[in-house]
Amino acid sequence: QVQLVESGGGLVQPGGSLRLSCAASGIIFNSQRMGWYRQTPGKQRELVARITSGGNTNYYAESVKGRFTISRDNAKNMVYLQMNNLKPEDTAVYYCNTFPSLAASWGQGTQVTVPS
Repeated sequence: QVQLVESGGGLVQPGGSLRLSCAASGIIFNSQRMGWYRQTPGKQRELVARITSGGNTNYYAESVKGRFTISRDNAKNMVYLQMNNLKPEDTAVYYCNTFPSLAASWGQGTQVTVPS
């Protein structure tokens, strides 16, 4: 059974930073591409960042490029999202999942709030 547990969200002022963590189990983690996704009410979940199984090649949505950094630790089955220079439009629930995502494996997510 795949389990993905996100943590590290919170309330942060514009320009601040947060580091999100995701603990994965039930998958062969070091063979999976992983992604961070986010969702705001009334909108579709969007891919924010993606990392290859070996962590060599990453993708970022244009809106976060240069501010967010995705990384992983295959020894710990963890994936991270370092978020710097946060903006109000980054406010969302953030989720991790494989890429492509496994529909049945979405966790609870972690809320990030950046007030305007």
